Amino acid sequence: MGKDGTTRRDFLKAGFVTAAAAALGPGVMKPVGLWAATPAIKGPIKIGYQAVLSGTLAGYGEFHKMGAVMAVEEINKAGGIAGNKIEMEFRDSTLAAPAAIQNCRYFVDSWGADFLAGIDSSGQALAVAPVVGQLDRILMVTHAATEKLTEEEVFKKKIKQVFRICSPTYQDGNAAAFVAKDLPAKSWATINPKYEYGYTTWAMFKDTLGKLKPGVQFVADSWAPFGTTDFRSHINTIMDAKPEGLYSVEWAGELITMVKQAKEAGLFDKIKHVMFPVGCAMDVLEGLGAEMPDNIWISGRYFFLYPDTPQNKEWVARFQKRWNHYPAYVSETGYSTMFAFKKAVEAAGSKETAKVIGALEGMELDSPAGHRVFRKEDHQAMYEVPWGLTKADPKYPFKIMGKQIVIPAKEFFNRPPFEGDACKPPFKA
Repeated sequence: MGKDGTTRRDFLKAGFVTAAAAALGPGVMKPVGLWAATPAIKGPIKIGYQAVLSGTLAGYGEFHKMGAVMAVEEINKAGGIAGNKIEMEFRDSTLAAPAAIQNCRYFVDSWGADFLAGIDSSGQALAVAPVVGQLDRILMVTHAATEKLTEEEVFKKKIKQVFRICSPTYQDGNAAAFVAKDLPAKSWATINPKYEYGYTTWAMFKDTLGKLKPGVQFVADSWAPFGTTDFRSHINTIMDAKPEGLYSVEWAGELITMVKQAKEAGLFDKIKHVMFPVGCAMDVLEGLGAEMPDNIWISGRYFFLYPDTPQNKEWVARFQKRWNHYPAYVSETGYSTMFAFKKAVEAAGSKETAKVIGALEGMELDSPAGHRVFRKEDHQAMYEVPWGLTKADPKYPFKIMGKQIVIPAKEFFNRPPFEGDACKPPFKA
């Protein structure tokens, strides 16, 4: 018995009461003193990151690593996450779904990862979603763009462990249509990848543009299998159809090859309105250099000259100093992912999956790409990326965006519950 007459039993009982009261939420008496102490988060914070590190797209994996490694260096130098250092391991995802699944299982079961990040392929993202649900680890997708990941796997199937920090196909399809509606072109054609990403974006572009600009025609589509190196037959198909506009989500080395071959064929002399939704990727801009035609509409997941904010400018300068390179869009998403984890873990006071999910849902994050908000319903980060017309600039050895258009995310992102035309743009007020 204490000096005030309190027994050990009374003391323990009081502790349980105050702890229980805290669990009831705001507006209820909260514990103080001993019972208010938040248990320390035991470190290190282990993050398993996978990206393409082999084959023709290996450059993307290196760009991922640059951004993620830089973030880890900065966070650890500043004290880590809740006082704990980050440990990160990279693995090659290739582009095969089994490899991505194997990596997830290795990271969690063998290496003991607290969080997962990366994924370049939409097919891989859809394949690993149920796996991370089973493993009960948060996966932050940094590149794969399929809208089905967030609309179906997260929103409809309730796989809450999946989040995406990069802009999805809404940017490539819906936002492209908002730009295209104000162009003189009344007929459009496409050369698109012959897989999910290509089919989805073209369908989205047609659907949205058709609503925004009644009477527009879609006169030809040509589907290029993954790994295409000779685009001449596809280019001829499009030129024979004589569209006024060309839309293509070809990307990486295949977009570089297609542009060079299209230029030789005179396509850009005959088709004046051209849109490359992932044309501002750093590998494409650098790979084409001066060969990129002027006045081509390009966009991506992030462009290093947007937004025109101190945070972005300072980050680009630090990135150049660290890597002697301009940041690619996967560099920015990889970098910002680490800070998203940091903010969520520290807000949750825990690295337990359920608590961090609660912190991430609706979380706002100021990042080099601008202000992001993780939509609670489907875990998709909402932010803007500009569309711009290519032009030469003596400051850079490649084309950059001249005239820019920014479509607010709330105007072109599909909306929950993702069923029916009312959930797709254009939205009624």
